[in-house]
Amino acid sequence: VQLVESGGGLVQPGGSLRLSCAASGIRFSIYTMNWYRQTPGKQRELVAGITRDGITNYPDSVKGRFTISRDNAKNTVYLQMNSLKPEDTAVYYCNAHYSLGSNYWGQGTQVTVSS
Repeated sequence: VQLVESGGGLVQPGGSLRLSCAASGIRFSIYTMNWYRQTPGKQRELVAGITRDGITNYPDSVKGRFTISRDNAKNTVYLQMNSLKPEDTAVYYCNAHYSLGSNYWGQGTQVTVSS
């Protein structure tokens, strides 16, 4: 199983980035796909999730700014991040979850929001 994130980088406050996560080795369409983020010394936190049926969820901290989507034909999940703030700076991880025994992580991609 591989989850490969891309699209991270340095962006100014107020800017946008689009993260991608390409999955292989799993039956992508049945998995709930999530994006998490983590900063040093803090727990990994969920920033967006999308179920196999396309139901999405977001924490209040990103609601209205981040949008998760999936393309089952490409085995890829996306995270569109708009109106970025310095506090969004973190390593962003892609997660594929189906059951306790079927839970996978990508290697992470750095997002830095700074002027």
